[in-house]
Amino acid sequence: MSDFEAQLRAVSLRVTRPRLAVLAALRDHPHVDTETVIALVRAELPTVSHQAVYDVLRALTDSGLIRRIQPAGALARYETRVGDNHHHVVCRSCGAIADVDCTVGHAPCLTASADHGFVIDEAEVVFWGVCPGCAAEPIQR
Repeated sequence: MSDFEAQLRAVSLRVTRPRLAVLAALRDHPHVDTETVIALVRAELPTVSHQAVYDVLRALTDSGLIRRIQPAGALARYETRVGDNHHHVVCRSCGAIADVDCTVGHAPCLTASADHGFVIDEAEVVFWGVCPGCAAEPIQR
């Protein structure tokens, strides 16, 4: 049994070829948008429908096997790295996204100045900047 099969069974999801293909695509290409996931899955399963991939993404997100992130002004992206409360850095120029490990200590990594009575268990931080590839490009005027 593959790791993906075990993960699906552990959250009471049936093992299907589209689910396995989506998990493999996200393992190999973290932080991709839905259209990219569809293209990657169709490379392996040419007849899979858009709706099937959307349904798989929803089921995997709802089950906690994948994480959906959506930085301000960007398309939703997906990743298989879950449960460790990591953060992201986003390039303002090209939209590239990279993982940033927990900023300080254990989850939620940060302490809110006022919790308003909430029991906080996670912090979502997005760092913005310019990636090395875009920083190296000459400025167009």
